[in-house]
Amino acid sequence: MPSPNESTASGPTPVRRRPRRWLLAAVVALVGLAVACVVGMTLFTHAHRTVLVGAHSGTVTPTFDGHATLDFGSVLPKVRMAVDQPFDLGVSIDLGDTEADSLNELVARDAVIASQPEAEIAQISSVVRDIAITSALRGLGAGLVVAILLVAVWMLVGQRRRSEVAERVRSAVRRKRPQRAVIALGLASVLALVLLTWPEPPEETVADVRWRPIGQVYPEIADEVADVDLAGIEVSSGSATDASRSIVESAITTYDTSVKFYGALADRVPEIADQLRQPEDGEVVAVLVSDRHDNVGMDPVVKAVSDEVGASLLIDAGDDTSTGGSWEGFSIRSLADQFRDMPVVAVAGNHDEGPYIADQMEDEGFTVLDGEPVDVEGIRFIGFSDPRSSGLTAGWSQGNTSIKQQGEELTTTSCEDGDVSTVVVHSPTTGDEVAASGCVDLVLSGHLHVQRGPTVQVAEDGRRTVSFTNASTGGAAFAFALGSKLRRQAQATLITYADGTPVGLQPVNFNPDGTIGVEPYVDLATLTAPTPTPTPTPTPTPTPTPTP
Repeated sequence: MPSPNESTASGPTPVRRRPRRWLLAAVVALVGLAVACVVGMTLFTHAHRTVLVGAHSGTVTPTFDGHATLDFGSVLPKVRMAVDQPFDLGVSIDLGDTEADSLNELVARDAVIASQPEAEIAQISSVVRDIAITSALRGLGAGLVVAILLVAVWMLVGQRRRSEVAERVRSAVRRKRPQRAVIALGLASVLALVLLTWPEPPEETVADVRWRPIGQVYPEIADEVADVDLAGIEVSSGSATDASRSIVESAITTYDTSVKFYGALADRVPEIADQLRQPEDGEVVAVLVSDRHDNVGMDPVVKAVSDEVGASLLIDAGDDTSTGGSWEGFSIRSLADQFRDMPVVAVAGNHDEGPYIADQMEDEGFTVLDGEPVDVEGIRFIGFSDPRSSGLTAGWSQGNTSIKQQGEELTTTSCEDGDVSTVVVHSPTTGDEVAASGCVDLVLSGHLHVQRGPTVQVAEDGRRTVSFTNASTGGAAFAFALGSKLRRQAQATLITYADGTPVGLQPVNFNPDGTIGVEPYVDLATLTAPTPTPTPTPTPTPTPTPTP
């Protein structure tokens, strides 16, 4: 029997041309890409991500309806706003639990946070972007697996078997009598396609959501807050809308008050520009904040002041929150968003209890001081987060460290280092010992909610140390400052450095009536230590002479 490659009496065996490799590669690539697109899009449209949104835990789901939709549950109406994104990309946010004590408190809190939405918008955008990247990578992975399987099957079958299969197919076609296997294969392929594209049953809903402009649903509210742009905002109309009218009215009014008050404060900052001391060549200005206690409304105001003097550093002396709970992450996100163009040196306060706030500060890129000297913007810092936990939730402490122990460690480390310029702590008590040692130039703190200093101490070796306590930047009277306007006077302080050494400071005060007061610039070199008052020598009491 002649081999397949030998000629027979009927003539030579026809040479079958192999498919071109580039054609095979193109087919495999197209199949893999198609699978990747289908899988990636399916994962993206069905993805859910739980995140913190404002004061809530929320579930974020990407959509293609061109809107950002907020679902507050069955009590309050849904709210949506059109977003300008490619492919009509949108997002649905189902808001969940929060730690507010009442519905009215929750609505008021949400309204104030909504007046400074930049950080939360950035948060949601980042989540949607992460979902898109994750879905695309998984889709590419699925497409790559399919492509590899196709190539593997092609190689395992081999050239000879593929030729036999092709010959059988051609023979069946010529005879116009497909075999049963071919018919079964075709039917199975059609069935698989039908099953893959079978539509899901429609979700049962009590009633269709009817979206109407908020001005039509609440015309009297729209008239009261005419200065606030409500165009583009729609609410779902229905029984929840009517029942929650007073709550929605309160929220919009609070939002309106917050936008107007803090917006007016920020707009007034240029009016005090001539009172702010401008840095000279070679000088660096830092902005000191403390005890914000969730009042994100003050963040753009303080940023406006820092822009007027070209500040390049933010110093945060702690108590950015009221309880240290994870729901208060919006406060750190807001601070990071407003000061994203400059480094931040920070410590956590006694109300920033638990490790969550300090960890989030680090996640946002803050330099959180932990007892070791660090250099930022040419300034050598050292500090500690407050070890206490006097907030409103269960206690937490940094191991067993106390304020006294922190003060001793700061003194020892600073004196051994010899180059530390500035100490940042939350409580003034923590910095008392290091200030008396003369080993540092400046000790900054907060905690008291009122200004203390600047005062100067002179050590035995003649080195001077200035201590300064900043008042509450959030205008907090107690542990809570979030509101539609300032509860009491707020403060931020501009600190000027030259060659890494503090040379002056200037407090700026923000008043509940919407005015801004600038204190005179203090040249630290001109400060004098208080003269100790001599203790009067007690006059001895004469001993009475006994009567004989």
